[in-house]
Amino acid sequence: MRLLVIGALSADLGTAARMAMARGIRLNQADDVAAALRMLRNDAGIDLVLCDLTQDVAALLADLRRERMRIPVVATGVDPDPALVESAIIAGARDFLPLPPDPELIAAMLQAVSRDSADFIARDPVMLATLRRAEMVARADASVLICGESGTGKEVMARIIHRASRRADGPFVAVNCAAIPEALLESELFGHERGAFSGALARRIGKFEAAGGGTLLLDEISEMDLRLQAKLLRAVQEREIDRVGGSGPVKIDVRILATSNRDLPAEVAAGRFREDLYFRLNVITLRVPSLRERPADIPALAAHFASRFAEVNGLPPRPLTEGAVRRLVGHGWRGNVRELENVVHRAVLLTEADTIGVEAIELGPNATDLAAAPTPNPDDAASFVGRTMRAIEQEAILRTLQHTLGNRTHAAEILGISIRALRNKLRDYSEQGAAVPKPPSGLATEAA
Repeated sequence: MRLLVIGALSADLGTAARMAMARGIRLNQADDVAAALRMLRNDAGIDLVLCDLTQDVAALLADLRRERMRIPVVATGVDPDPALVESAIIAGARDFLPLPPDPELIAAMLQAVSRDSADFIARDPVMLATLRRAEMVARADASVLICGESGTGKEVMARIIHRASRRADGPFVAVNCAAIPEALLESELFGHERGAFSGALARRIGKFEAAGGGTLLLDEISEMDLRLQAKLLRAVQEREIDRVGGSGPVKIDVRILATSNRDLPAEVAAGRFREDLYFRLNVITLRVPSLRERPADIPALAAHFASRFAEVNGLPPRPLTEGAVRRLVGHGWRGNVRELENVVHRAVLLTEADTIGVEAIELGPNATDLAAAPTPNPDDAASFVGRTMRAIEQEAILRTLQHTLGNRTHAAEILGISIRALRNKLRDYSEQGAAVPKPPSGLATEAA
C-alpha cells in the first residue's frame, strides 16, 4: 500500500508517517496541494492521501473530483479548529486523524483503506490444496481468473500470487470494477490526456501504466460494461493501451489477474460477458472455496479476528470460548470470511467478560446452521402478509446493513447485489426519511 502525505514531514506529521512506514506502507510526500496533484496525475498507484489541515483540504478534494481521481483523503492536524475539521469532512474527507499520532488510530486508518491481511489463514485441507495450486501458477506470467463466492478472499489470493511471482518487486495495483462508476472506469484503467473530456485538466496515468512491471488485479470483472470489455480485450491481446483522448498506443508490461463471484460461462451465454475476453483471461482458473467448504479454518480465523480487532480498538485480548467456537463452526456463512469477520468484530466490541462466549455471537436475523435448518416461524411468515415487495426488500436491505455494522460493501455481497445498486437504494430510502445504519467511527463503509 502507498501513502501520500501532504505537508512537511516534521514533528507529529513526520511521526505519523514513520508509524505508517513501520507497518510496511510505502511513503510519498508533497509540500503542498499543487505538488500533490502533479504527483497523483502521474502515479495511479497511490492508495491513500493524508493531508495536513494547514493545507487547503477542501480545494484538494474539489480538484480530485473535477479530475475524476477516486483516492480516499484523510485530514490530520494538531489541536485543530473544529470548524476546519468539519469543513474537511463535509468536503469529502474520509476521516480525521488527530496529532500527535496514536499507533492504534494509524492501524485503524490503514486497515480501513487496505484489507490486505498479508496471508491466508489456512488449516483445512481444502484451503491448503488451493494455496498449493496458487503457488504453482504464481511462477508463470499467464493471466489467472480467480473465482469464488463474495467474501471468500479472492483479492488476498491475488496478492499471494503476486508475492510469489517473478513480479513481486513490482507494484500490485487493484481496481474494483464494481465500485467505480462506468463513466469513470475507462479513465481509471487507461488514463487520459489533457482536454479529453470535461474536467481532464492534465494528463493522467491509468492503472495499467501504474502497474508496469508488476500485477494488475481487475476485481469483479464481470461488472464491467461490454463496451469497455472490448477495449480491455485489445489491451490483453496486444499488450498496449490507448489513453482516453490519446493520439497513439502505449506499450504496457503487466500481468493481469481477474476475480469474479459470478458464473462467467453463464454470463457469456447470456451475452453479458465477451466470450473472447473470457478465454483470454481464463488461461488458469483458481477457485477459492467458500467458508462452508473449509470448516477447519473457522476457529483459526475467528481467533485471528478477535485478536486483531481487540488491538485496533484498544481492548484487552479476549479468547473465544469452546461454545462460541462451536456456534461459529455450525453457522452457514453465506457471507463467507467477511461475514465471520463482522460477527467476531461485533463480539469483541460488545463483550464485557474476560472471554467471548456464545451470548456475544450475534449471527443476525437470517442465521442458518449447517447442522440443521431452523423450523420456519409462522409469525415471521405472517409478518410479510399484506406488505409490498418494495417494503419487504427495504427491510431486508436495512437489516443486512445493520448486521454488517453499516459496511455497505459487505452488505452488498451478502445480499448478492452490486455496491452501485445498494448505494442507489440507500439514497432512495434516505430521501424517504428511513434511518440508514452507519458504521462506527473508523470503519470503512465501502470499497474505495
